Amino acid sequence: MAETLEERVAYLEGKVEEHSRGYSELREMIVHLDQKVDRFREELSGRIDTLDQRLSGRIEALSGRLDALDQRLSGRIGALDQKISKQFIWLVGIKIMVLLAVIGALVGK
Repeated sequence: MAETLEERVAYLEGKVEEHSRGYSELREMIVHLDQKVDRFREELSGRIDTLDQRLSGRIEALSGRLDALDQRLSGRIGALDQKISKQFIWLVGIKIMVLLAVIGALVGK
């Protein structure tokens, strides 16, 4: 089977066209994939932004609750401190009175 030069050239041209179409399809597939990746990035970015906003809102609400709790505890601690201070003053006064009574009893003998 001796092929002529023209047949061989035609065969090679066919193969080149086949490869060219394959590369064109591959380029289209890459462009399509790139577009999909871009859409996914945009969607993911939107989701991240939404999550960031939700978390920021929750953090702010939690911060407000912690501030309110801090104020309530500060008020209670302040009231407790005053109560203990008054009790301490009474205790010291009672001890001084007992001491004076003991000294008075000893001096009176």
